[in-house]
Amino acid sequence: MHNLSPQEAKIRIEKLSREIDRLRYEYHVLDNPEITDEIYDSLTKELRELEEKFPQFKVSFSPTQRIGGKPLDKFVKVRHIIRQWSFDDVFDFGELKKWEEKIQRMIEKNTTPASGFPSLDKEGKKGEVGFCCELKIDGLKIILAYEKGVFVRGATRGDGTIGEDVTENLKTVQSLPLKLNQPVTCVVVGECFLSKKELDRINRQRKKNNELLFANSRNAAAGSIRQLDPKIVAGRKLDSFIYDIDYLEDKNLMPINQIEELEFLKKLGFKTNSQYKFCLNIEEINDYYQKWARKKDREEYGIDGVVIKINSRSIQEALGYTGKAPRWGVAYKFPAEKSATVVEGIQLQVGRTGALTPVAKLRPVRVAGSTVSRATLHNEDEIIRLGLKIGDTVVIRKAGDVIPEVVEVMKNLRTGQEKKFRMPDFCPICGGSLKKEIINAKNKKESANYYCLNKNCLAVKKEEIIHFVSKKGFNVEGLGEKIVERLIGEGLIKQAADIFDLKKSDLEPLERFAEKSARNIIEAIEKNKKISLEKFLYALGIRHVGEETAVLIGKNINAKVSSFKFQVSSLGDVIKIFPRIQKEDWRQIKGIGDKMAESLNLWLNNQKNLAMLEKMKALGVEVLIPKLSGYARSGEARQGKFQRKTFVLTGELKSFTRDQAKDMIRREGGNVSSSVSAKTDYVLAGANPGSKYAKAKELGVKIMKEDQFKDLIK
Repeated sequence: MHNLSPQEAKIRIEKLSREIDRLRYEYHVLDNPEITDEIYDSLTKELRELEEKFPQFKVSFSPTQRIGGKPLDKFVKVRHIIRQWSFDDVFDFGELKKWEEKIQRMIEKNTTPASGFPSLDKEGKKGEVGFCCELKIDGLKIILAYEKGVFVRGATRGDGTIGEDVTENLKTVQSLPLKLNQPVTCVVVGECFLSKKELDRINRQRKKNNELLFANSRNAAAGSIRQLDPKIVAGRKLDSFIYDIDYLEDKNLMPINQIEELEFLKKLGFKTNSQYKFCLNIEEINDYYQKWARKKDREEYGIDGVVIKINSRSIQEALGYTGKAPRWGVAYKFPAEKSATVVEGIQLQVGRTGALTPVAKLRPVRVAGSTVSRATLHNEDEIIRLGLKIGDTVVIRKAGDVIPEVVEVMKNLRTGQEKKFRMPDFCPICGGSLKKEIINAKNKKESANYYCLNKNCLAVKKEEIIHFVSKKGFNVEGLGEKIVERLIGEGLIKQAADIFDLKKSDLEPLERFAEKSARNIIEAIEKNKKISLEKFLYALGIRHVGEETAVLIGKNINAKVSSFKFQVSSLGDVIKIFPRIQKEDWRQIKGIGDKMAESLNLWLNNQKNLAMLEKMKALGVEVLIPKLSGYARSGEARQGKFQRKTFVLTGELKSFTRDQAKDMIRREGGNVSSSVSAKTDYVLAGANPGSKYAKAKELGVKIMKEDQFKDLIK
């Protein structure tokens, strides 16, 4: 790990010893810590390892001398009655304020006598939304089902739709009631965790047995819950907090807000965290956050932030969800876990747009429960801001699944051997020219983003094709990064359209390509030649045109772009009509701004791009666009079967996936919502429907069975 000469090691040991002692003094004597314990510990760990490797340089006053399974596929997979969401994260007060302002705009825009949007809770005045703030427990999410008050099933979150049945393991958690105080049928959600004291006890025992230690209490809780033997789980004394009701059969019992919900859970017999608080505004939220940021380590359970929810349940339901998370809540995370390590080099990655991203190659270090060896440096401006050099000791931060990033350079540990990094003059992959793009020509303000100008750059082509066949694009299974790179290297494909020209005989001669694997890839390509307009536009990888923009175009192209009296119904129409659409026409679609409009205009007027679309058409690619029944010169779209109708999906569909059903609804002019309200036109119900089904019956919303839906879309 430390490839240093004895002389280099001696210098490093001396500098580390001085720096650790200085930091110790700041923390313990002056009570003015500059860094977190994690960074201090990682520096001490490095010093200890160096002293072990070079004992001749170890001195008596060194800071280190102060203190001398089986496969999880045996678990049964279970489908959640209610989809399990994760909250979006914010990391500072500015991000929290933007979220709150967005929510306020949505409420103020929709709270009219005719809107049907619920009024604010009695706790909040007009224009103010009340919030319930709860501690974000660092554990494992669990979903518990009770029938008539009796515990029947416990599951992990999994991917949000499918989890693992861990009922027998959760029965060993003493704080979870096997029978509730009331005979209600419900699904509740909470967190399973291991106390710090219990973690210490378990790790001590594991060390005696020469077993790998748990990195933190969350890992220990997750590892315990997924043990195949419940006896092992019982011996680890797991605990829990329950914080939400996902489903309650008796709607008359459902609390009207989050605080009453927590109180009701407690009455049922669940253990809830008592540290929640009602806050009227984000200033009060921030006070609560800062208080717990200071005292979180005093608790026996791990806390990694504050969860903020709009208190009113009716407003929660009205705001609904995005494709990824609830709109009505957010997780305000505490400063991410940090650690110190050394930058051993800087590499450049080239993306599908040609953008060059510098990436730090790190001496491997453990942070946030995993070993990290790379961290993003974002762009040249970030390297300059940090004053970073190759060989520097740096502080890195990693929050959950977010890509690690360098946040600070520890310049006191420099030896003088560090090297300055500069961006190259040419692309490191193809040798093509680079351009540092100006993003504000009027003020001559330049971004630090460098772009490879060679459109035939291997790295750009590879990333373009990988994006093209990804799940959100053409969804061609089997065409992963390595295979795409190989096909390009063999000269079999040069651009995305070439994929549809591949034959089984092209793949079979390649080394390690069996007949079956070659056939599977060709069949997957053929199967996905038909594609919706929004997925097609996303797959093209037009700059600034992501998934949401593609959906906007797919839904509104015929209704909003009225400059041309043509019906867009096929790939041929896209090739013929789209290049004629001007930037101002694109901007007529709500949600499309100047950058998107300009990118669309440039891409669709590039002859090479149009030639690629022509090739796709010739090779049998079909773009599916919502059927229209007539053209209105005012720009009104022709009517699809579900025009202006809003659907909510619930339960298990047998004939197609939910995403496929959503695509069918959108192609017929309909909209898809995640929550049922009085404005919902239909609830499409499959097998084992959840609370949305009950809500629809309560509100008198029409319920459509899967067979009825299939008949309508024929």
